[in-house]
Amino acid sequence: MDQTQTKPAQSRLLIATVLEPKDDLNENSDQNFDNYFDRCLRLPGLDMFYFTSLKLERCYAIINNIIIGKSEREANDSFITYMGKGPKQEEEVQLGLWYSILVDAKSANKWLKLLDNVRVQIIWFCRELIKSSVAGAESVCHSLLRQIAGGDITPKNIWLTETMLDLFFEHRAWLDKLPQLLATAVYTYLRVIVDHNGSMYSVLRQKEVEFCSSVLREKWTDCMVIGRDLVRLLQHVARINEFEKLWKDIMLNPATLSPTFTGLSQLLKVRTSRKFLISRLTPDMETKLLFLMRQVKFGAQKRYQDWFQRQYLATPESQSLRCDLIRYICAVFHPPNELLCSEIIPRWAVIGWLLTTCTSNVAASNAKLSLFYDWLFFDPERDSIMNIEPAILVMFHSIRPHPAITATLLDFLCRIMSHYCLPLKEQVKGGIYTALKTILDKRVLQTLSPLFDNSKLDKELRVLVREHFSEFCSQEEPNNKDVMELDNGNHVMDNNLSDAAFSKLRQDNKFQPIRDTRYQAVDIDEYLPQLAGDVREYTEQLQNEKDHEIQCEIMDRLLQTILQDDDYDQESVIPLATCLCQILDDEISSRIFPQELDEEFLCSMPEEDPSRQPILQLLGEMYNRQAKIGYLLLYFIKVSKSVNDEKMSTYKDFCKSLDGKDIESCLMSDLKACQDDDVRLFTYLLPDIYTQFPSIALGNSELLNLIVSAIDGTQLQELICQILQGHLIMFRKDSFLSLLNASLEWETLEQYFFWQLITAHNIPVEHIMPILPKLEFSSHAEALSSVMVLLKQEGPSSDLLRPLLCRDCKKNDLFTVSILKYWAQEYEDKLAELILSQVSKFNGTPKKRQRTGSTLKKESPSIEQILAHLDHMRQICRNISFLNNENIQHALQQIQQTASESLKTKFSDLLALAEDIEDMKTTRVLRGLPVRKAASASAAMGLDNRSHKYSKSKKLPHEDSDTESESSETNTTLEICKKTFPCNISTNDVKKRNLQSYIY
Repeated sequence: MDQTQTKPAQSRLLIATVLEPKDDLNENSDQNFDNYFDRCLRLPGLDMFYFTSLKLERCYAIINNIIIGKSEREANDSFITYMGKGPKQEEEVQLGLWYSILVDAKSANKWLKLLDNVRVQIIWFCRELIKSSVAGAESVCHSLLRQIAGGDITPKNIWLTETMLDLFFEHRAWLDKLPQLLATAVYTYLRVIVDHNGSMYSVLRQKEVEFCSSVLREKWTDCMVIGRDLVRLLQHVARINEFEKLWKDIMLNPATLSPTFTGLSQLLKVRTSRKFLISRLTPDMETKLLFLMRQVKFGAQKRYQDWFQRQYLATPESQSLRCDLIRYICAVFHPPNELLCSEIIPRWAVIGWLLTTCTSNVAASNAKLSLFYDWLFFDPERDSIMNIEPAILVMFHSIRPHPAITATLLDFLCRIMSHYCLPLKEQVKGGIYTALKTILDKRVLQTLSPLFDNSKLDKELRVLVREHFSEFCSQEEPNNKDVMELDNGNHVMDNNLSDAAFSKLRQDNKFQPIRDTRYQAVDIDEYLPQLAGDVREYTEQLQNEKDHEIQCEIMDRLLQTILQDDDYDQESVIPLATCLCQILDDEISSRIFPQELDEEFLCSMPEEDPSRQPILQLLGEMYNRQAKIGYLLLYFIKVSKSVNDEKMSTYKDFCKSLDGKDIESCLMSDLKACQDDDVRLFTYLLPDIYTQFPSIALGNSELLNLIVSAIDGTQLQELICQILQGHLIMFRKDSFLSLLNASLEWETLEQYFFWQLITAHNIPVEHIMPILPKLEFSSHAEALSSVMVLLKQEGPSSDLLRPLLCRDCKKNDLFTVSILKYWAQEYEDKLAELILSQVSKFNGTPKKRQRTGSTLKKESPSIEQILAHLDHMRQICRNISFLNNENIQHALQQIQQTASESLKTKFSDLLALAEDIEDMKTTRVLRGLPVRKAASASAAMGLDNRSHKYSKSKKLPHEDSDTESESSETNTTLEICKKTFPCNISTNDVKKRNLQSYIY
């Protein structure tokens, strides 16, 4: 072996071990490297940051080759030349310089005295972004905050925690303008305060307390968006003096924090956004946890859990991390039904492992609170069933293998109901009761008896459970054998609490998806004796028959009997409805429903027919026991053979027959049930709902949110197809803006689905523009992105340009400048003419006063706003020749002549681009012969080095004096063209084709 062989070069960004050596790919081939890099990014399970570092190193080598042996000025010129070759080369220079910032300490003098440590360089870079008010600096801060790990007091983590805190103190004014980052910072430092107990961290801890307490008092409204988990974190630090005082104000003087704050209950009712809960797990933690819950089979998880334990939960301080993990599992990770039905480890098992391996009493108590936290103020309208599901399942599935876990969780649930917050005791009790009822309604568990009636529980605990949950307990103590048999199919006998495997399932047992049905089974033998004659006979036949076709025939005869009996006993309606609901439960609960029925009773009867009433009564009683009846009736009416345009009157009559319900509440309740049970059926019904119930459906934000929160891509496509075919209209002009406003509070995917539906309707963008002033670039990304796409498809007009220019110009807001830049590329002359028109309004003669009663004048942008947006374009857009357009030059000249000195000073760099007015006139006379002075000026200022193509504009009002020169110019050009091209060319052709560009 050649002893002189050198070792592979080490990365200057990452540590490469024997198991993870630096890749020796031949980097001389750009195409090979790019293909290799792209291929690596698509491989699962690889460290993407490692492959990104390879690309950074390669780009660093490229820029070193460019500047080697050159002075700083020569190197700069070389960079500009190299970047001009295309976007790929531009990216290589940017990435190479970024790598240099991170690792090249020798270049510190060239890059504002950079420090040599990579971690320090990143913080330095972030600080410089903030100092320069660079757009997107807050995203860098968000990423760095997320790297602050809870339960970690290693030097690196402490350094990052303190450094970021100092950065926020230093730039507090900047931070106050970013509510989302401000709230995330408060959430982060409130969480890690409890980790910094030692005397060595006293200085850091005090700074964290000062930061959090001051922000909470000064920016309480911004911090309220955190929701109920803000209260949970404040409880952990409640004994610290500053927070103790804050607690008193929250409880006794809430208005001192904010006029709109009414008290603790208001905060606890707000569900904490996922973004805050995600922020408390580092990206690496989240990746490993998601792998466990998405890829690992139940029964094979122990080695993965052991690895996670060693990596993140091995130290005494790391016990506090369990709260963050449990909150993430409950409120962030909601597995789809496909995953719930698979053999992958369920969420409750992961939570059970975290509870059984906890060694700190304080951490265990906080972990249990994290598990039940969404129970305390649970509201099915605001909160997801998936948030409360893990807690009930971990108790249920632990009865046999880990009875101590079930017992301690039940005890905690009982005691927290009374002692969590005495002033809100009844509200907490109501929230927990609502959570349990929802668990039963949604069939997460069929019954709570195995939990609340378990004779194996300690006697005192059984008394405590019956005292607090008597409504959910049976009247007598159950036989424990029955309870154990309920659970016997799910678990292997194992009472070892230290077993991290946490109860293995049999191979043939699969975790079932949540199924919603509110029907409670009954014994119909108690009700059959209350029926008489043919009705009882047909009901018994229906009970004993299993063939669906024969059942339909029996049902047909039963209904015919009711319709033909003029003296039908109304008292038998209730027992008949009860029997039918029980007999037909499987058919009603399943998603199989006939497309057509052979006979139609309700839909074909005249509205005034008195025989309708018994059927409506029967349906009403069945509806009281089986909520699915409502939307199944809608489905039956839709697929029935009746061609009567008023056939939905049957459903309306049905709703009227229900006591205490109007049509709107009944319809919304049925649609909600249908959405929960079968989204495909729900989507199928929507065209008829919007057509037959326009007064209820159109403009109904609740219904629209119901739609976009449930559908997937396939169902969205189905709705768009219905819209394009003209079968579905979901919006009306008078209520459209209210829907736009309501949508701003929805989740991201819901908003994007909503905007897809808007686009499908071809709604004029002018109808959307009134909401523009309300949209903030940092807070309403979904809406602004969608509006940008719509505006991109439109050409500029005065009605569209006006609201754009009326938006306040902010450095971090790229909405207006992006649209203007795009329009400047595609519609340069038109946009320039419109901007000049806006400027000219301030210099023209005043318009006559509008008559009383005329439409209100639309808001127009001020000169300062127009200048601000043009200056924003000048600063951030590359290769912008738009400012040299003749109409823009005219606009700038007009402003030069009329603007105040303060405006001239404020926008001096922009106004300096305006040509001298006399030179412009001279240039117009000789247009097409020399290269325009404006193009030369732009080249000198670095705006655009390309040859400038003259942009023909419409004649302006003040150009009348130039009529002769224009005509002379056209004639001259015409003569030249006739000599150059062997064809007949007219004056109009010259104007139309702008043939000067062919000649010069």
